[in-house]
Amino acid sequence: MPVVDASWEEWLSSNVARGCSIDSMVDAMVQAGFATEAARAEVHKAFGRDPADAAARVSAATEAALAKSAPRTYQYDESPVARGNVIRAHDRDVRVLMRCERPQVIVFADVLSPDECNEMIERSRHRLKRSTIVNPDTGKEDVIRNRTSEGIWYQRGEDAFIEKMDRRIASLMNWPVENGEGLQILHYGTTGEYRPHFDYFPPDQAGSAVHTAQGGQRVATLVIYLNDVPDGGETIFPEAGMSVAATQGGAVYFRYMNGQRQLDPLTLHGGAPVLGGDKWIMTKWMRERAYG
Repeated sequence: MPVVDASWEEWLSSNVARGCSIDSMVDAMVQAGFATEAARAEVHKAFGRDPADAAARVSAATEAALAKSAPRTYQYDESPVARGNVIRAHDRDVRVLMRCERPQVIVFADVLSPDECNEMIERSRHRLKRSTIVNPDTGKEDVIRNRTSEGIWYQRGEDAFIEKMDRRIASLMNWPVENGEGLQILHYGTTGEYRPHFDYFPPDQAGSAVHTAQGGQRVATLVIYLNDVPDGGETIFPEAGMSVAATQGGAVYFRYMNGQRQLDPLTLHGGAPVLGGDKWIMTKWMRERAYG
């Protein structure tokens, strides 16, 4: 069973500060391998509450928070992704398996063919480097234990194959191809994970300005699974009580900025630990404006 080390303490304190619920944090820790009671005790400790009277205090705090923040509650508007159970994405028909309204999540099948998935893996395998995250204070890229993966970035339109992927994904997300960041390939070995986080750059953190200066805020993400994961490795949304299994060629889309430039806290998400085999994914982030 994992232990609460410095990186877990940082994760606990940051998610308390973001207003995440106790249950969602407990669920995320259980997904990472903690025993339920141990996870609950650590989360209650992070909130500074005694487990015996936590329920009553959580209820009161929740009511107060809702009353205070009601005028600023995230407003769900219409998703840019096309309606229907099959979407023509540039050069390929993509099936829709599931749609969720709050948060705005769509699960797709057949975004890439098996041959395309295998090509992305093979062309990336020997170029991997340890993945980083954005430091919230400085905006620089840091390596931390919360994210145990290796990755590589491709320039947008780098070659004919990458350009085809960029155009297909932009068509599927119904967002300008020039607003997309370059494709990122990530590899997770057994036990590899990425603890719950947001893809958008929090406006209240100084380092975010470094990244939003070009292209503006991120608005939506598409995560494509390049291989089948035998056990674990799901994309989890702890605030929504949702998880998406990693199936080759499938993908999960989620949108976190609406037309009013509000940011959706329900899109807190992570990569559950890989419990069997390994996991390869390809990620596309879209910005407000032209990027790069």
